[in-house]
Amino acid sequence: MKKERRLNDPRRRPFWLPASTYYFLTTAVAIAVFFLVWAILAEAKEENPWIAAGLIASTSMIAAIVVREVILRHRRETIFLAQRRLDRSVLSIPVPVRPAEPNKLTLERNAILLGEITRKSEAARVLGHFSESHREVFELCAQYIAVATKELPNIGVGSPRLAAIQRGRAKAESLHKEHMLRWAEIEIRNSIASDEDERFSTRLDRAKKALRVTMTALESYPEDSDLVTSRLAIEDFILSMRIGQAVQRAERAEVRGDLEKALEGFIEAKKLMQKRPIPIDEEATITAKIEEIANEI
Repeated sequence: MKKERRLNDPRRRPFWLPASTYYFLTTAVAIAVFFLVWAILAEAKEENPWIAAGLIASTSMIAAIVVREVILRHRRETIFLAQRRLDRSVLSIPVPVRPAEPNKLTLERNAILLGEITRKSEAARVLGHFSESHREVFELCAQYIAVATKELPNIGVGSPRLAAIQRGRAKAESLHKEHMLRWAEIEIRNSIASDEDERFSTRLDRAKKALRVTMTALESYPEDSDLVTSRLAIEDFILSMRIGQAVQRAERAEVRGDLEKALEGFIEAKKLMQKRPIPIDEEATITAKIEEIANEI
């Protein structure tokens, strides 16, 4: 009876072979197939039976690997969908507040708010590459920190709420930093990563968005070295894009024969170059272009 209950337990984890065991069995089966096919073809007096046996064994092993990858991909997608459903369900759960004291952060309400933040944080970690899930967490943390900070001065020294809310605020501050920095990292990476075939204006807009994200994070954590480095790198990237735009406009004008427009473009590029350290040969090339066009005019 105990064995039957264990088999019917819906909480029992599904059977799953580790990768090492699966590939070991796959290799063993492929070897067995090789010798079996070889024996059959040798008995039938086929020419070079080991070639056909090797092809069939290799095909069976490759098929086993492909099947496993398909199953794993399906399993990952299933997990992500389940986490998203859980995420939406958590958001839809209203936070109960005692009607008698709606603005008071009681022990019960404090535990509920922290529980919601913790659940959202865990879901965001699972869906690590979705920036919006991290944004929701640090916004919840900011709301809790504001409520807790306002409530603490009104709590008596002997009240059990004091230690609970202090611990809650410390936890919320830690999660706020973790998820805000993760949100900024994802948004910056997604904004900077662009196709080389994109227009200058599109790439420039994406870079400006990344800079806005960085500045938002720096408002909360101005001493974070990674954010400071990202801001400097993005500002340098934007300046490089503006220099590239100016040079591109100048070169197109030169091709059209509009030397005055070309001269304006190269002069603009040189002025922008003075705002950042650049290789000497690049500046020399632009200077030579300016002198060449000026002489032609």
